[in-house]
Amino acid sequence: MTLFIDLRATPSGGVCARDATLWEDGTRPVSASEFASRIGGRDVILATHGFNVSRKDGLGSLSTWSQLCRFPPAAVFVGVLWPGDSRYFPVVDYPFEGDEAIASGRLLAWFLNEHAGDAASLSFISHSLGARMVLEALGGINRDVRCLILMAGAIENDCLVKEYQQSAAKAKRVCVLSSKADRVLELAFPAGNLVGEIIMRGHPYFRTALGRSGPAGALPGEGGGVWQIPKGWDFGHGDYLGGDPLGQAISPPVDPPGESTPAPSGAPRWKPSWSAGVASTPFR
Repeated sequence: MTLFIDLRATPSGGVCARDATLWEDGTRPVSASEFASRIGGRDVILATHGFNVSRKDGLGSLSTWSQLCRFPPAAVFVGVLWPGDSRYFPVVDYPFEGDEAIASGRLLAWFLNEHAGDAASLSFISHSLGARMVLEALGGINRDVRCLILMAGAIENDCLVKEYQQSAAKAKRVCVLSSKADRVLELAFPAGNLVGEIIMRGHPYFRTALGRSGPAGALPGEGGGVWQIPKGWDFGHGDYLGGDPLGQAISPPVDPPGESTPAPSGAPRWKPSWSAGVASTPFR
């Protein structure tokens, strides 16, 4: 049974809630005391979706992807739902949703400070714009974290050495998954940044995304890594979490590929299995 922290005010197209709610499999309400009891003494791995995802889709993708992960028995997987839905035109909407990511990250930090103090460790996994939400949360939590994994990050490639340097420094290990075949980040991210420069905060024009080109500088922490996915794998923005039906799991450890490394599988739906294997590797 998968635990979820819900930061949404509404099921779709909404804003960040005033208070987090807790669910088992998205259907049974869970109290804060039960949540604290279930994660006490365990390694908590919090994973979140990205931009333009409703509550229903977030529940589905995270539940499915968690079944492909191979975490140790002492770990507990917790999905995090946040209001990253597109409210306007999807290509230029994400600068506005960045504000919802920030608000959601601050709420998540408050919740974890209040109710996850007895966890043995905390780790974070994000997809797309969820990177901003997670990095914002790291800035507010009152403890270091075991691992930070950023997949297809829809955030500036220098964020770990500039805007969120202090947040990233709290992670003992940082892993980045990026793909130059990610057409969403190739096209939508620069367009969104252009609008962000004009309307909101001061992002430089046409900044490249972390999830396409990888990090601009050295990663903080020890034992992390950059998984620059070979372009020949045709790994797109929506391939990391995927959905039903499940493919065959790929057991860790998974090593960073080289540009000429062949695809790990010819079986259908191998890509979410591969990202799950990568995400499971630091916890071996």
